[in-house]
Amino acid sequence: MEGHIERTIRVNGQLMDLSTPKVMGILNVTPDSFYAGSRKETTSDIVNRVEQIITEGADMIDIGAYSSRPNAEHVSTKEEMARLRKGLEAIREVAPEAIVSVDTFRADVASMCVEEYGVALINDISGGQMDERMFDTVARLDVPYIMMHMQGTPQDMQQHIHYDHIRMEIMQYFALKVQDLHARGVKDIIIDPGFGFGKTLAHNYELFKHLEDFKLFELPLLVGISRKSMIYKLLDSSPEEALNGTTVLNTIALTKGADILRVHDVKACVEAVRIFNQMNEQK
Repeated sequence: MEGHIERTIRVNGQLMDLSTPKVMGILNVTPDSFYAGSRKETTSDIVNRVEQIITEGADMIDIGAYSSRPNAEHVSTKEEMARLRKGLEAIREVAPEAIVSVDTFRADVASMCVEEYGVALINDISGGQMDERMFDTVARLDVPYIMMHMQGTPQDMQQHIHYDHIRMEIMQYFALKVQDLHARGVKDIIIDPGFGFGKTLAHNYELFKHLEDFKLFELPLLVGISRKSMIYKLLDSSPEEALNGTTVLNTIALTKGADILRVHDVKACVEAVRIFNQMNEQK
C-alpha cells in the first residue's frame, strides 16, 4: 500500500507528520447542515461534540458555521462570525490544545479565527473563488490552506453541472491554483477534490477511482465523503444510514493515498486508520 510520501506541514509552529493518515472531526455550528446529527447550536451541545471528537481520537477539529449543502441558505458574514465565536470559545474552554481548522470561504472570517482564536488551518470549499482576497490573506496569516474544488456555489452547484473531461479539468484547476499560491509565498497547501460539490454521482466515483492521480502534486490530500449523497443515493438510503458506506470509502481512500480524512464519525474512522496502519507495518 504505497502512496504516502514522507511529508510534514507546519501547524501552530509545530511540524505535523502526515506519513500516517490523520483524522479530522467535523463540528458544525449550524442549524441546517445536510446531516442532522451533526448540527450543534447550543453551547452545551458544542462542548459535548468537542469532547466526543477529542475522546474518539481525532487529530484535529474542523469547525464550520456556513452550511455548504446543495441549496443551502446564504448566511451573512456577521452571522457566520457570531456562530464561530461561540464554537471557538467552547473549544478553547474544553480543549485548548486542540488543532482547529476553520471551514470558511471568507477572508475576513478566516482572519478573525486565526488572529483572535489561534485557529491553525483554513479550509476553503471555494479554493479562493468566492473571495478574491483569500489567497493574499492565507499568505499573510501564514497557516496551512486546504483548497477544495467546487463547480459553482453551494446555492447552485448541483444545478448546472458540466465537464468535458472532469479529471483533466480538476487537475488543471489545482495546478493553476497551487502555482498562484506558491507565487504569493503560501507554503503549506492541502488539496481536496471536493466530492459532492458540483459533481454527479458518476463524477464522484470517477474521481474516487482515480484518487491516486492527485498525488502528482506531491501535496497532502484530504478526502471528505462522510455520509454524503454519493453514498446514500447509491444505496437508496439516507445520511443517517450512511456510516457503513462512509467507512468503506474511507478505507479505500487510505489505500489510494489519502492523508487526511474529514468525518462526522471519528471513532469509526480512527479504527479504519489503525487497521490500515497495522497492515502497512507487516512485512
